[in-house]
Order: sequence, then C-alpha cells, then structure tokens
Amino acid sequence: MPELPEVETTVRGLQKEVVGLRILNVWTDLNTKDKRKVDTISNPKYFSIFKKEIKGGKIISVKRRAKNILINLSGDKNILIHLKMTGYLFVGKDPNIRFKHVIFTLSGKKFLVLSDIRKFGKITLFKTDETTRHLNNLGPEPLDKNFDLKKFKERLLKKRSGKIKTVLMDQSIVVGIGNIYSDEILWRSGVKSTRKIQTLKEKELKLIFKAIKELLKKGIDFGGDSMSDYRNIYGLPGKFQLHHMAYRRTGEKCKKKGCPGVIMREIINNRSAHFCSQHQK
Repeated sequence: MPELPEVETTVRGLQKEVVGLRILNVWTDLNTKDKRKVDTISNPKYFSIFKKEIKGGKIISVKRRAKNILINLSGDKNILIHLKMTGYLFVGKDPNIRFKHVIFTLSGKKFLVLSDIRKFGKITLFKTDETTRHLNNLGPEPLDKNFDLKKFKERLLKKRSGKIKTVLMDQSIVVGIGNIYSDEILWRSGVKSTRKIQTLKEKELKLIFKAIKELLKKGIDFGGDSMSDYRNIYGLPGKFQLHHMAYRRTGEKCKKKGCPGVIMREIINNRSAHFCSQHQK
C-alpha cells in the first residue's frame, strides 16, 4: 500500500500538473454492490451523483492528509482519493494506461487516471467541513514541525501493551507509516518489531522518533517506493526500494556495519515483519 512518501510524491506532482484546470468529465468501469463501498464511485448510483457534482469544477488545490489525497474544487467540494493496496494516479495526454478504472477528463487536454490492478482504491466526495470530520479520527502528521518527541511518546502510550510495529502502523496513533517504512524505521533504530511499547527505553524511543523523521523524508526524496505497484503521476517508479535495509530482504545478510545478523521474517498481527536477527532487540 502506498505510504506517506508515495502519497506525498503524488500530491506534489498533482500540484504542479492539475491545479487551475477544470474537470470536464469523468468515467469509470467500477461497478459493485458491496455495501462497504456504497458512498464511493464504485457504486453506480453514487457515481451518477458524483459525476454531476464535479463536472465543470475547477481544481483549487491538492493536499494530503495521512494516506488520503484531497482535491479541493470550486464550490467548496473535496474529492477524496485513497490509493489503497495497488493504486496510483497518472496525469498525461493519453489515458490508455494499464489497469485504468477511473478517468477524469481535464481542461488543457489532460487526463487524470486511476490505475488500480486490484480495484481497492477509494474515490468519494465531501463538502470541505465534512472532509475534516471524516478524517478527525486520524493521528498527527509525523513530519509536522510541531510533532515532537514528547507528542510521539504520548501517542505511543495510548497503546502501551501493543507491539511497536503494529502501533507505528496504527493510523489513529500516527499517520502515514505502513509495512515498508515501519520495518525500515525499526531496523535503523535497533528495535525488534515485537517489542511492546511499555518495554521501550527513552533512548530507544528517541532513536525510533529520529528514524521516522529521517526515513519518511528520505522516501519522499527518492520519489517513493515502487517495490510493488506504485508509480508517480508520470508513470515512473520511485527509488526507495533500492535502499531497503530490512523490508523483503529475508535470508540476506544485515547491512549494518559489523553486524553478523541476517534478515528474518515473521507474521505480527497478520502483517509481515522483517528484522535483523542480531542488532534489533
């Protein structure tokens, strides 16, 4: 699933390419009766309403909240897009890309396309104030300047008995961290994925906090992680996957200088965790 760096990379691309343009039309081949998607464009009845509401709307801004992309339109409306497991957004003159399931026709002879092989992506529409309420259960943004060590510790302590990897991925605690970056953060910190929050020492908490800031920024600098399906808005892969120290390196030697360990894999709360057998404790 695209995490904070991938979504941020997408948002920055959209800010350059689509702000100021108008939505002329929208198409989708998504069609489901799944009640969990009743208020998304995967539902044909909802899509009909959605299409009428957004046609002619001007794109005022594009922002990110957690792993959500918010496209603000004239008329006080927000299109909310969540890429879920395998989605990415493409902008170009030719919308005929692989696994296209939603196409926004824009002014300026451009198209905004959702490619999503597994069709899990979510697109819906809110009034601006409704968007805020919809997202109010999310934790703080880890790259915000006011997100300091004190606040980080306060958030973690809400799940004192939770395992650190699971808690880092809990979007109600802190947003944007998923399977890839949690593995990399804990590898860098020297903390094993299964450690419970209440057992972590002050020094370990400082190392984890520092690694969060550094690795999420690094992920953005490298244009995201394309180990799986993620691509930027031009259809190009990111490069963070070339710098993995733990994620999906099962059985390989640890890259930490002087460490004799190998990367292990185990399942924690139905999610895979990759960690060094020696220096992560």
